[in-house]
Parts: sequence; C-alpha cells; structure tokens
Amino acid sequence: MTPPQNSLPPGNIPLAFFRETALGFDPLPLAAGAWSPDSVNGPAVCGLLARSLEIEHCPDGFTPARLTVDLFRLTARRSVSVRTTVVRSGNRIRVADAELVQDEVTVARASAVFLRRSEQPPGDLWTRGDVPAPPPAELLGATGMPLWGSDGHPDGWTHELVEHQNGSRKRCWQTPVPVVLGRPASAFAAAATIGESASLMTNWGSAGVGFINADLTMALTRAVQGTAIGVEADSHLSLDGIAVGSATLFDRAGSFGTCVVTALANAERQVDFAEDRFAAMRSGQV
Repeated sequence: MTPPQNSLPPGNIPLAFFRETALGFDPLPLAAGAWSPDSVNGPAVCGLLARSLEIEHCPDGFTPARLTVDLFRLTARRSVSVRTTVVRSGNRIRVADAELVQDEVTVARASAVFLRRSEQPPGDLWTRGDVPAPPPAELLGATGMPLWGSDGHPDGWTHELVEHQNGSRKRCWQTPVPVVLGRPASAFAAAATIGESASLMTNWGSAGVGFINADLTMALTRAVQGTAIGVEADSHLSLDGIAVGSATLFDRAGSFGTCVVTALANAERQVDFAEDRFAAMRSGQV
C-alpha cells in the first residue's frame, strides 16, 4: 500500500520510488511503506518488477497482458536487485519470471505474460455495463497527488484521504510517479504501481485498513491512455482473517484491466488514517 499523499512532496524529495545504481536500485523516500517507514511499499515493488520484466522480455508486437506479484516478505528500505528468467518464448505467448532480491534473499517474486496483438474474433460478447467514471478534469492534481473517492462522500471525489474513511465503495485516481528516478514509467509499470492500490480500495473500511495484501494479480487488455489511472473496488470478501478483493482499472477512455488481491488480517497494526501518526502522510510531508 502506498503511503497516501495529498500534496506533492517537498522539493528536496526525489519524485520516484528508486534510484538506479551499478548494483541495483536504492529506495527513495516515496518508497516508504505505510505499515512500517523502514519498509518499501507494495506499489514500488510491483512497479519495479513490472518494469524489469517488460524491459527484458516484452518484444515488439507483444503487449503485457498479466502480472502476478507475490509479496511474501517485508522489503526493507535498503538496496535491492531484480533477477529475471524466461519461462516460455513462443510466437504468440511469452512468459517470464522475476525475483526481487535483498541481501541474497528473495523478498518478492513476479510472473508476467506477454501476448502478441492480433485481430478481434467475430461475435457479440457480454461485458460490464457500468464503467467507472473518472473525476472532473478541474480536480486533477500533479504527478503523485491522488484523488480519493467513495460512494459515501457527498462530493464523490476530494483530495482529502481521511474524508473517505467510511464503509462504502472506494476508488482513487492518480498519475503515478516514475518507478526509477530519471526514467519515465512505461504504461505497464504505471499500471502495476497504481494497480496495487486495489488492496487499499477493497480493504479500507470505516476503521481504516486492517488487511495487508500478500499478492497482486493484474490482467490488462490494453495500455493505459493518458497519464492518469483509476482504481475502483468491485468486491471485498473476507472470513477468518483472510480477504479477497477485486477492482477495475480505468482511464478516461474506459476500463482496461482488472486486479485481484488476497490479504491477511493485520489488526494489531491497523492503519487508521484519522490517527495523529498519519498526519504527515495526509499533508504530504513524507
């Protein structure tokens, strides 16, 4: 989960998650996690793995169609590296795996499917009728400045995170920061960064967030159009401390993907955005 920010960070904070080095990637302040400031947040991890898989294994004529990320260890705010391997290199399907390594230990892993673009088959198909609606253009903020929305808020969209801490359906809209400093984010890396917010959108209730996601699976039918990406919750199911959430990814052209997350209860470290300890996050002072 990204540390929520309602304004751009101070000018001395780099607007990216990582700085690339000769040995790997060093986390920057925006990579700090909400569960622990000494950890790297999920969007940064997902974005970095997606970026590496796309650069190394997505040839011309193919498009990223699916990314699954397993977040099974805490990633500390120390240098990390990414190792990738080819699983299948076919004419229409390419599959590759990646590991995020820290101190010689794998802390997260991912797999990606890249598909060759072709012609649509004939026939009519059912699809979801109600498409998520982007916020009004006049509300848009700069890169890294999210808008928050919920069915329970009278105005729908605002820049104030805590105003949407309620029991209704959630959504967010944001132009993501680059994964690596000085390198523009690709559409795939940007979608992975924002897609991880499916956990926040589906597990955030009236008392805050009490589930920490163990994974993300993102499936895309096309690349994002424009720079801003929205995530709207579709469902939350939970029992005995295990949750499953699904969400839709959308831009101003419509829906372009889905995300599914599984999560574990983490009530002893509940993230209640109304608490004083999150005041800096609410004001962007992180």
